[in-house]
Amino acid sequence: MSALPEQHPPLEGDPPAMTESPPGAKEAPRHSKTVSERKPIDKARRTGILAALASAFFLGLAPVFGRQAILLGLSPLAVVAWRTALASLLLLALMFFFYRPFLYIYPAGLLGCLLAGWINGLGSLFYYSALSNIGAGVGQLLYSLYPLFLLLWLALDHQPTTRLTMIRLSLALPAIVLLAMGRISAEQNSAGPDQTAYIIGIVEMLISAALYALHLPINQRVLLDMPPPTVTLYTLFAMSMVVVPTYIFSGSFNLGQMVTPGTLTAGSTSTQLPIWPVLGLTMVTFLSRLTLFTGVKHLGGMQTALLGLSELLVTVFFAYLWLGERFTAAQWGGAILLVVSLGLVGLEKKPPSKTSTGGFLSWLRPAGLPTDGWQPHD
Repeated sequence: MSALPEQHPPLEGDPPAMTESPPGAKEAPRHSKTVSERKPIDKARRTGILAALASAFFLGLAPVFGRQAILLGLSPLAVVAWRTALASLLLLALMFFFYRPFLYIYPAGLLGCLLAGWINGLGSLFYYSALSNIGAGVGQLLYSLYPLFLLLWLALDHQPTTRLTMIRLSLALPAIVLLAMGRISAEQNSAGPDQTAYIIGIVEMLISAALYALHLPINQRVLLDMPPPTVTLYTLFAMSMVVVPTYIFSGSFNLGQMVTPGTLTAGSTSTQLPIWPVLGLTMVTFLSRLTLFTGVKHLGGMQTALLGLSELLVTVFFAYLWLGERFTAAQWGGAILLVVSLGLVGLEKKPPSKTSTGGFLSWLRPAGLPTDGWQPHD
C-alpha cells in the first residue's frame, strides 16, 4: 500500500479544502461558508460604526447647546452642573430598570472611576467657562486636540514619541495662534468679550482638553475589568461630585435663572428660556453614552480621526445655523491646520514599548495606554 500524503493544517487565507462529492450531487458554491460566517461580523461592525457616528453627532451638538444656554444668561457653572447631574440621573435610571447588573463595581474600579471623574469634572469647569468667552466652533476645534495632549502625557511617562506626533504638534501650534488672532464674527467684536477674555477662553479650553486627555488612560485601565456602561455611570457621578458643589458654593446658585427669559446676543434676537438648551445639552450627553452601548468596542486610528472630524463638522454647522458664528480668514486657516493635524491621527502607529521604567502613569500598568482612544467627552 502506498502511504497517504501528509496532512497539514490550512493556513490563514487558504481556500476551503476540496472534498470528493458523490455522483450527481450539485457542487456547493465556493467560499459560501466563509461568506456566511463573515456576515455576522460585518453586520456587527457596521452597527458599531453607525452607533459611534450617532454618538459623534450628539457630541458635536454639546458645545452649541452649552454656548446657547450661556448666551441666554445662564452661568457656565450652572450649565455644567445641571447638565452633568441630570445626565447622571438619566443614565442611572436606565441602568436600574433595564441593565441592573451593570450597577455592580468592585472597590478598585470605583476608585479609578472616581479619580478619572474628578479630573474630567475639573476639565468640564474649564470647558464651559471657556464657552462664555469663545464660540462653540473655535472651542470644539481647540478641544479636539485632546489626542495630541494624550500623546504628550505619554511622553512624560517615558513613552517614545514618534516623528508623526512632532509633525502634528508643529501643525497644531500655529493653528492655535491663528485662532487667537481674531473673533468669530463681527457681532462678537461689537457685543462679545474683549480680546483678553477671548485669549483666556482659549487657554481654558486647552486646559480642559489636557485634563480630558489625562483622565483617558485611567478610564482605559478600569475598562479592562469593567464594562463601559458601568465605568461611564460612575465616572459621570464622580464628575457631579466636583461640578455640583462648585456651582452651589460659588454663590451663583439660582433656580430662577432656568426659567427667566433671555435673549441670544449672537445670530438671534428671539426670547427663549435657558432651561431648553440645558435640557438639550443633557439629552445629547445622555444619548452619546447610550449609542455607544450598542456595540462599539474598538475603533481603529482612521475611524477615530473620522469621528473627530465629524464632531467638528456638526459643531461648526450648527454654530453657524443657530448661533450665527462666523470664522475670519485667519481662523479658517487655523481650522484647516487643526483638521489636518487631527486627520493624521489615523496614521499613528502603536508606539514601541517604554525604554525606561517608572513614569507618573506607571501605577496604571500592566494595562497598555492608548494613543488614539476615542470616548465620549464634554
